[in-house]
Amino acid sequence: MYAYLPSKLELATIPKKGRLNKEEKERQGSAALVHARNQHPGIESAINGLQHRGLKRVLSYGSDGFARTVGAAVITANLIRLGSVLAKKQAKAIKERQLALSLAA
Repeated sequence: MYAYLPSKLELATIPKKGRLNKEEKERQGSAALVHARNQHPGIESAINGLQHRGLKRVLSYGSDGFARTVGAAVITANLIRLGSVLAKKQAKAIKERQLALSLAA
């Protein structure tokens, strides 16, 4: 079923189910595989974030349309994040000004 994956991926991070032989145990314990498995939740979180920002379905056709839609969703997510950071920074500056005014009075 997934025989084509090794030709598409450098490193498959999905662990083998069931009992492991010595070769599989060494492969799954390698530093590269452990590092890749630790990155997987972050990738899932990023995908979930894009889905919540409107990328539930890609309605464009072809790889160009897919790239365009995903790119737009990533830019949207980045703009939302940038706005959030700027709003927090502005709120902090307002609080500091109010504190300085109350101390001066």
